[in-house]
Amino acid sequence: MKDFDKELEPGDIENGFANVVIEIPIGSIDKIEWHRQSAEFKVDRTNLSSFTFPTNYGFIPRTLNEDDDELDVLVISDKAIQTGVSLKTKIVGVMRFNDEGESDDKIITTPFDNETINILADIPKHQIDKITHFFKHYKDYKSLNCTKVIGWGDIDDAKKEINKSIWTWDEQSNRVV
Repeated sequence: MKDFDKELEPGDIENGFANVVIEIPIGSIDKIEWHRQSAEFKVDRTNLSSFTFPTNYGFIPRTLNEDDDELDVLVISDKAIQTGVSLKTKIVGVMRFNDEGESDDKIITTPFDNETINILADIPKHQIDKITHFFKHYKDYKSLNCTKVIGWGDIDDAKKEINKSIWTWDEQSNRVV
């Protein structure tokens, strides 16, 4: 199995492009996660059938978020992108998100050649509402009520979050164990 963390770069963040590895295709009910220790994708859980992922979901390689996982990314596209596929994306914003009391922000992107979405305001309101609803409620079946969409940020906010996660990855990779 390919070790994405070592072979892929995060992308050209300063110019607005991020490389993303897809974990979950749009429309899936399975929560699939990359496990860097074993270098494989694993199904973590299955959501209720009414809670399908509203976007493709993945991560930026060589990043580390506050939750000790790679930085999460939502890839806005009408087409499902299969698990394990990597692609160049255009950064359009960030969804500020809290999961079980921890910051777990989601970078918002679209495939790099998408000509209709360049900033958050280009995403139709109904799609933003669908994403917000999903992330507010996708863990309700566990009776945890532990997720909260805090707000949205622009491209510069997203770049800051990505750069912070790259720095954290680099710091952790350079640590002597």
